[in-house]
Amino acid sequence: MGQAREVMDRLTTAMDQKDRDTLAGCYAADAVAYTPDRGELRGRDAITAYLYQFWDAMPDVHYEHAARHESGDVAIDEGTIIGTNTGPLPHPSGNNLPATGKQLRMKSCDIATVKDGEITEHRFYFDQVEFLSQLGLMPEMSEH
Repeated sequence: MGQAREVMDRLTTAMDQKDRDTLAGCYAADAVAYTPDRGELRGRDAITAYLYQFWDAMPDVHYEHAARHESGDVAIDEGTIIGTNTGPLPHPSGNNLPATGKQLRMKSCDIATVKDGEITEHRFYFDQVEFLSQLGLMPEMSEH
């Protein structure tokens, strides 16, 4: 196992255990993340704040791996995010969406570039429509 895989596994464990210090330590101070819902996030603090919001919205959130990959300084995780929405969920508009009590099971993919033992770039991929639909936050699509 290389350094990229080790850091990505440490990040996943920190997420599952809600370990803020270890989570923050996985990212370089000037790391950049790209997200489907918030766009580009610059810096460790912005990235970790983004991830912490999921703990508040879904305290039981965890990740089930489907596949783990590594090539040089890049680690890729494919899997399913699972959690129950029991807390408010921040919306990109700045408002909070109320808890729905619904469970989420959503496929995701993460690609992280690691240098000197820290993630310098992290790309998050998940389907926003699936996310909002499963939580009942998106109007039903009507067939016309």
